[in-house]
Amino acid sequence: MLKDLHDLVKAVRREPWAKNLEAGEDFWALLPEWLEEHVIADFLGQVIRQVDEIVDIDPDLSEPRILEIATRYMVDFLGAQSASVRIYDPLTEQMLSYGSFPLDEHSRETYIPLEGSIAGEVVKSRKPCLVPNILDEGRYQDKNVIRRKGVHSLLAIPLEIPRFFPHERDTVGVIQIYYREKDRTFSTLEIQIANLMAKRLSFVIARKKILSMHRMNEKKDSIIQHIFKTLGRKGGIKMKEVFNRIIPELADMVNVQSCALFSVMPDYNHVILEAAFPEQGSYHSIGMKFPVGKEPAFEMILNLRDYRGNSTYEIVTPSYILVVDPQKSELISGQMKKFAKAHNINSILYIPLFVEGEITHFITFDALEQRLRYREDEIELFLFLGRELMKAQKMERLDDILHDFKNPTIAVAGFARRLKVLLEKEPDETSKDQIRRYTDILLEETSRLQELSLSIYAVGKEQVVDLSDILRRRFEINREAIKEQLKQNVELKEGPFQPGLLVRCYPIHLERVFDNLLNNATKAIPLRGGFLAIRTYGDGEWACAEISNSGQISYEDRVRLLEGEAEGRGLYITNRIVRLLKGKMVIEGGKNSTTFIVRLPLIRRERDEAEGK
Repeated sequence: MLKDLHDLVKAVRREPWAKNLEAGEDFWALLPEWLEEHVIADFLGQVIRQVDEIVDIDPDLSEPRILEIATRYMVDFLGAQSASVRIYDPLTEQMLSYGSFPLDEHSRETYIPLEGSIAGEVVKSRKPCLVPNILDEGRYQDKNVIRRKGVHSLLAIPLEIPRFFPHERDTVGVIQIYYREKDRTFSTLEIQIANLMAKRLSFVIARKKILSMHRMNEKKDSIIQHIFKTLGRKGGIKMKEVFNRIIPELADMVNVQSCALFSVMPDYNHVILEAAFPEQGSYHSIGMKFPVGKEPAFEMILNLRDYRGNSTYEIVTPSYILVVDPQKSELISGQMKKFAKAHNINSILYIPLFVEGEITHFITFDALEQRLRYREDEIELFLFLGRELMKAQKMERLDDILHDFKNPTIAVAGFARRLKVLLEKEPDETSKDQIRRYTDILLEETSRLQELSLSIYAVGKEQVVDLSDILRRRFEINREAIKEQLKQNVELKEGPFQPGLLVRCYPIHLERVFDNLLNNATKAIPLRGGFLAIRTYGDGEWACAEISNSGQISYEDRVRLLEGEAEGRGLYITNRIVRLLKGKMVIEGGKNSTTFIVRLPLIRRERDEAEGK
């Protein structure tokens, strides 16, 4: 027998109404056993069966479908009228409609605010909220919906799905359970049961996430395998073949109507369509170059305009732009709206792809379904796909370069042999003309090779250098680079510089650190203009150099950069060299600014000489 039942009976006997019962001690002695056998066992059996039904929901179903089924079970078991789910969207800081029973998502507000709403209060407090009379509740604003549904009271329960990785956020939301009764009294038991069901529902969503992660890894492996298969072909890698093999792999995850990869010209004024799926029937022709201003969404993804649209129709984040309704979004041009309508495209996803902090490409997905949001793991897969496609494009261009290498190398070898023969003889006027002509050809062909080659230089030897002098010189070189790039409206600020900040290093190492940071800072300045500033100072045992620029980096990206997870080669090299020099790098974010601080061990010349260094 359950131990606590005896305590329960004792508590019952102390109730005022129980003291007047004409019952003997035998009745009270048998009551715990009868409650256990005929009441509690049956009730717990019902609860367990209902919880098992929620836990057994197929994780392969979509999240809205899972939530619809789960809320139906909750409505039936709790004797409610209806239920709905809202998930907190940190990108818009609003509560997103994400499933209901009966299904009526079309009649519900897509977003409601976090502040001043019952759903928002539950998310912030992580506690249930009881509303005996919705019509008297000021935090519930849409009273017309309530009148139409014929409900009057509400039980709101928190829904929490813990994060799997440190860089992720917990998924939080609210399950709102509606009842017909007015001025309803909610029992502690039904609140606890609703909480139990919500926790088991979070288990189902978590299991779906685990399954999705497994499938994401399978997708990634499949993408790599397809690329390697095309690498093995005699004709080399071709983007058309890569697209035709990879994009159908995503069909079970997102119902893709079409997909395109664009490269961005250095001036950010034009883009080129590098590849598309399907190849025929795309909005643009492969290889076409056209102005970025043709599509407002392209300007947004390249950070060429500020967002002032309606977040009901699109979601704008640093990682992607999702156009929820192409027909109503101001980010979609009139011509593209016609194309979307003709091809039944109901949502469009734009994802920028970065190389060393600069957007060099972006990829688009046109979906048949109207997606209100994408999960982080889905975005991660798309980013992975984009990066692999960029690699494939580089390999495709490498094939072209290797092909172009062939002609100048053959020319150089052939004309060098001819020149050698002419030089071994006594030159006459005719041979002198040939020598001059062959020399000109060798110069032209070696210049072509030089353009296709990479320069490599030696490191040099370790020296004691002044940090301020090195930074000033590299800043001057970068000044000229800004002029060459024709970058406009950049305000340059120098100083103050503290003299005598001596550090021991290979000068080329320190120059590479500052070159990379200055280059990245220059690229990070918005096209509409900004500032680039440097200064140096001592801080105890450290010599410090600061490089600041307009533009912001998110906290998550700063952590990744400092942990050596930067995608850009330049920052990867910078991190490695700073560690090699026994230094540290700090990234600080201000209001519309970012500051990189390089801290290297400061040496004193007197101490250094005394130690014989």
